[in-house]
Amino acid sequence: MRALRFHQFGSPEVLEVVDLPDPTATQDSAVVAVRAASVNPSDLKNVIGVMEGTVLPRVPGRDFAGVVVDGPPEWRGVEVWGTGGDVGFTLDGSHAECIRVPVSALARKPSPLSFEEASAVGVNFVVGWLGAVELAELGKGETVAVFGVSGGVGGAVAQIARTRGARVLGVDLAPPADGTPAAEIIDAFVPFTHNSAEVADALRAHTGGRGAEVVYDAVGGVTTPAALASLAQCGRLVVISAVGTPTVEINLPDFYHREVRMLGADSRRLDVTESAARLNRLNTYFEREVFRPLPVTHRFGLDEGRKAYAAVADRVQGRVVIVP
Repeated sequence: MRALRFHQFGSPEVLEVVDLPDPTATQDSAVVAVRAASVNPSDLKNVIGVMEGTVLPRVPGRDFAGVVVDGPPEWRGVEVWGTGGDVGFTLDGSHAECIRVPVSALARKPSPLSFEEASAVGVNFVVGWLGAVELAELGKGETVAVFGVSGGVGGAVAQIARTRGARVLGVDLAPPADGTPAAEIIDAFVPFTHNSAEVADALRAHTGGRGAEVVYDAVGGVTTPAALASLAQCGRLVVISAVGTPTVEINLPDFYHREVRMLGADSRRLDVTESAARLNRLNTYFEREVFRPLPVTHRFGLDEGRKAYAAVADRVQGRVVIVP
């Protein structure tokens, strides 16, 4: 099979298209012919070398959608989707013609989604669900402020929050693009500035001065002071990344007097099997077309893999997908 692979960390230029032996199924694994695989910012960071635990040489790529071509008879020919915190890091990933995964990681693709659309779901919705539902336990009637609402994770969290019966406030440099799910869901938008008090005051103005019961910080670092200041009494802050700075100063008396909690959500800790369990929970929402991924706006073949990664580095709007 043909695959993108890197032998050393660096810019997208370190990626090469190589011929590798076709993977074969074992008693516990299956082979999926990849029809589409999105490129996430974490895939780019992996190639650059800022993610931990990557074993070289490696085929990158976390998210995928395709057809089972080898494995248990009951799975052959089934359309599946997947993602994982180990895929592309310690296991060869999805930016290839085929990927081998444990049978326990096979999850049926929602029928309303194309392969390209399904490949753009994994990381965004899994970490969105992990943070908003499993960790923060976002509930009906609460308000969630989503920092980075115009991105993939932010858009996923907005949709998840709406199904939980929550009110959704969005924060970003620019509003979600017209036609995206988040644009249709958020109750109010607050532009992000580097004045934390200004952002927090604007969010509090939309909550009667109370603040948000949950703040999902999909950016982290530069946004976290404003996110903390936007929390209501006993509020929960979810952080999934750190942009611009890895450290944040916290006013401890304010932190404990308000009895707020800060929760870290790391999708890397969920392997491909654990991620499949979350995708199975999400499946019904996509089958009913309650959830939608960000639009796929850029498509590349394997030979254009470097361009696909460069597009993510340039922060193009919409999702970038490799179609082997």
